[in-house]
Amino acid sequence: MKINGKPWRPVWLENDGWAVGIIDQTRLPFAFETLRLENLDQAAHAISAMQVRGAPLIGATAAFGMALAMRQNASDPNLGAAYDRLLRTRPTAINLKWALDDMRQRLAPIAPNERVPAANARAAQIVEEDVEINRMIGVHGLDLIRQIAAKKDGPVNILTHCNAGWLATCDWGTATSPIYQAHDAGIPVHVWVDETRPRNQGGHLTAWELMNHGVPHTVIVDNAGGHLMQRGEVDLCFTGTDRTTATGDVCNKIGTYLKALAAQDNGVPFYVCLPSPTIDWTVRDGIAEIPIEERNAAEVTNVAGLAENGAVVQARVVSPGSSAANPAFDVTPARLVTGLVTERGVAEATAEGLAGLFPEKAA
Repeated sequence: MKINGKPWRPVWLENDGWAVGIIDQTRLPFAFETLRLENLDQAAHAISAMQVRGAPLIGATAAFGMALAMRQNASDPNLGAAYDRLLRTRPTAINLKWALDDMRQRLAPIAPNERVPAANARAAQIVEEDVEINRMIGVHGLDLIRQIAAKKDGPVNILTHCNAGWLATCDWGTATSPIYQAHDAGIPVHVWVDETRPRNQGGHLTAWELMNHGVPHTVIVDNAGGHLMQRGEVDLCFTGTDRTTATGDVCNKIGTYLKALAAQDNGVPFYVCLPSPTIDWTVRDGIAEIPIEERNAAEVTNVAGLAENGAVVQARVVSPGSSAANPAFDVTPARLVTGLVTERGVAEATAEGLAGLFPEKAA
């Protein structure tokens, strides 16, 4: 996608082959800055500190982290240590483990002196595969938008939650890919952007993306979504996911479950856009089996904002002395999901629906 007319991706291998470049998402939307990651520790920090975030991008960055680790020390013990170090950075998004498993399986059988070029090549390939997967999610999701556009006057109103855009993937995004493709095809769309506390990733990132691409949008507080649905001002919901079970339960940014409940109560289609590496085929009960990351309470008690003098400042918004809890994700049961939009098509949120599109994985 483009920033000020220039194409960008959120992660890339630097031309010298010695480092990985990323967009520092903790600085957005008030500043656009890039970082150069040169070793394993810097890659791990970038993931845990959410300088990169979003399940597909976490996986791709972890793959590059393995490549950086091999450049430091390509021995068998360091291969295992790098795997363990990166796996600990974020517990919920399954793409992290998927990418690390893939890298370890490919690197372990080959000689240490062959691991650096092999790791760089595979990490770059994971990025390109993710770009194509997300493009195809958009192709299938675009059909859903077209169907609604054919039945109404005015723009198709789409509600999103958090950021499942190109900043959360390697390009296009998951939930935003159909939106970008509809906009580029001349179909009028308007996006309701949940601000998404506690880190305001909707207001900070999704809105910034859509603004740069010229997509009409309006930022709302998270709890306005149900109100808008009651008034008939939402035609469908698109969200992403950090882990989806083999039976169609969806783990996503905290608050997704409440959006799905409101959508069901108001007859609004609720679709989840997901690349196949986000499906955890070993898990069947999302509520019981998916670990939910508990992040620092300061993300709840404090917010970042732009002061009148142009400085980015942290402000406390919670009563001093009060404690705060910060579960980062929740699980939306499959029964509340209208459909799962994947690179192979739209599936019912059931074991049978997913198995029909991915029989080799389900087996």
